[in-house]
Amino acid sequence: MTDTNASTRTLSIDIGGSGIKVMVLDETGNPLTERVRLDTPQPPTPEAVMNTIAQLVTSVGEFDRTSAGFPGVVRAGVTETAVNLHPDWVGYDLGTALSKQFQKPARVINDADMQGLGAIAGKGVELVITLGTGFGSALFLDGKLVPNLEMGHHRFRKRETYEEQLGRAALEKVGESKWNERLEKAIASLQHLFNYDYLYIGGGEAKLVKIKLAENIKIISNLNGLLGGINLWKY
Repeated sequence: MTDTNASTRTLSIDIGGSGIKVMVLDETGNPLTERVRLDTPQPPTPEAVMNTIAQLVTSVGEFDRTSAGFPGVVRAGVTETAVNLHPDWVGYDLGTALSKQFQKPARVINDADMQGLGAIAGKGVELVITLGTGFGSALFLDGKLVPNLEMGHHRFRKRETYEEQLGRAALEKVGESKWNERLEKAIASLQHLFNYDYLYIGGGEAKLVKIKLAENIKIISNLNGLLGGINLWKY
């Protein structure tokens, strides 16, 4: 476990397919600044995204370390997949790049994993899904993360994946009503697959969820994608 002190300030970064957000947190995970956002640059190459992060950081002041959530598989700070960004991200050492850019220690994790760290209760089997440009997922057992679940790229129905059925492109194509019908089927599928105790639904499109949800399913704020950054330093 990494020690913290009362003055430790954590820069939390949420990298998404449509937007990049940053915020500074105190040692307990409470926001010290407002959330600042810029659109994800096009094309979203590592260089372009790093430049956007640098622009955002000028608005939030001093910090001591960095946490980043990335939309893909991350292993030891290296991004292994980036379906909704750019092929140049495959094999990119984002952790080292952030450390060098800001001259601060940095940790990187999958973005849905980081959102889950900001939302879970830490009891039983907890599943997190994020609805945005793509379809993110994170699984926890008694508060311990099972990393890089990436359910979004597994087949769901009609020979398509969860992301192909429920990502933003699908939402724009079929409309909110049919998208909600698909989400209801997805939740039933995930319940049978994981037998979760709790399901949390986040991401930019969670606000469009209109179906009736069971008592053990909760819509969470997209802000959790930043607030979870503090918990990367507890292990």
